[in-house]
Amino acid sequence: MTIHDDLRVTAPVALPERLLLGSGPSPVPERVLSALARPTIGHLDPAFGALMEEMMGRLRRVMVTENQSTLAVSGTGSAGMQTMVDNFVSPGDRVVCGVHGLFGERMADALGRRGANVVRVEAEWGRAIEVERLIAALNGETAALFVVHGETSTGVCQPLDGLADACREHDALLFVDCVTSLGGHPLELDAAGVDVAFSGSQKCLNCPPGLAPFTISDRAVERLRATEEPCPSWYFDLRAILAYWREDAAGAPPRAYHHTAPINMIYALDEALAIVLEEGLPTRWERHHRAHEALRAALKPLGFERLAPAGEELYSLLAVTVPTGVDEASARRRLLLDHGIEVSGGLGPLAGKIWRIGVMGIGAEPEPQRRLVSALAEILSADAAEPLAALAQGWVGGP
Repeated sequence: MTIHDDLRVTAPVALPERLLLGSGPSPVPERVLSALARPTIGHLDPAFGALMEEMMGRLRRVMVTENQSTLAVSGTGSAGMQTMVDNFVSPGDRVVCGVHGLFGERMADALGRRGANVVRVEAEWGRAIEVERLIAALNGETAALFVVHGETSTGVCQPLDGLADACREHDALLFVDCVTSLGGHPLELDAAGVDVAFSGSQKCLNCPPGLAPFTISDRAVERLRATEEPCPSWYFDLRAILAYWREDAAGAPPRAYHHTAPINMIYALDEALAIVLEEGLPTRWERHHRAHEALRAALKPLGFERLAPAGEELYSLLAVTVPTGVDEASARRRLLLDHGIEVSGGLGPLAGKIWRIGVMGIGAEPEPQRRLVSALAEILSADAAEPLAALAQGWVGGP
């Protein structure tokens, strides 16, 4: 055999169709897929610059912010987290970090690698952190407070009430991870006083993974400009990235080249944001709440109970405990291979104990949920009538 034998053309891998009802990615609408297929142009083309400005405007509306520095970091949600850490945290900074799931743990890890003095405020996985405990951890030496608004590993929504005022009292920045909540759970970043927030394109926005929506308050921009220390990451250096993402103005210098933007992904995100805005945020938030409660009611007769207590649930992700006696890994595998439906298992201390079911965008609709409930009843050898009736009632009656 020669090296050329290994280079022979083979048939492409056959990719199955899946109904993505896990923790992400979420289903992608045809409009977004069509946007991905639009002709690629240059990243410095003025036509692309105009589309970037359109996308930034739409992103501000979805994030409910007036922040001029609102953009999409080239990378997944984790790239947004790294951008936050590398640009707004310096070695030795005291940072209070809320930890009540895997993604709080990841942030604490990233902060520690940056050399920060990480003050962990923890809660049981599956519960929100009491706001009073987060505020009590702040002092005059605190540089920032970080919380996960929508904890993807547990399906819990973290309240933000009072955090911004407390941070300003101590001259600290408020950092928020809204990867799984943006576009699916009520969140108004300016009203909440958030200074820096990141999200992901592949959750409630129904866009493929690859971009991290990111916004920075004027207060945080001032802090960034006052920092003399260079960003430790060349790729995630916001001062350089903002020179590319800035909006064009009369007499302004041309956009400064930093890296080649993922052009077609920005087409896709722009279209995905348009779909969100066409529905309207209040209507969309209400639909996700209705979908969450309808699915919770449908799964209850099958023995699944929601992990988060009432009032702490994340509308866009339903985490449920798996009934005793059910081989959860086997059942999930049958859902995927026999029915083409993906749901996610638990992580960390919840591995093997819970399922994480996405209630995101076009996945938060009656038909995909009916498919899931019917398939699950078949796998569990249960009568689907009661679960399906509960699902239908949930959609009619609402939360």
